[in-house]
Amino acid sequence: MKIEYTNERDNALFERKEVCFEVDHEREATPGRNAVAEEIAKKYGTNRNLVVIEKMSSEYGVGKSKGYAKVYANKKAALKYENGKLLKRNGIEDESKKAEAPADAAPAQE
Repeated sequence: MKIEYTNERDNALFERKEVCFEVDHEREATPGRNAVAEEIAKKYGTNRNLVVIEKMSSEYGVGKSKGYAKVYANKKAALKYENGKLLKRNGIEDESKKAEAPADAAPAQE
């Protein structure tokens, strides 16, 4: 798997970098979001949990995928600006919501 970065933009307002990329996976299976996010995190010297891949699509029969990712400066910014569905899809969760979940799941007493 080889990643080529086609466009990069620094977005200071949202505390992130916005990256367009192409993944060359000739004669290999299409890589998953997690594998691509780890490679992007290595390039930018950050944690995997700060990379949100918004979209990634493969071209039939070509062995290439194109995508768009956001690399956040900190987890607080990612949780503030990013859609909950995308955070869940990328494996980034809010600890405060995680802590509340068991309390909601407790059975009611009669």
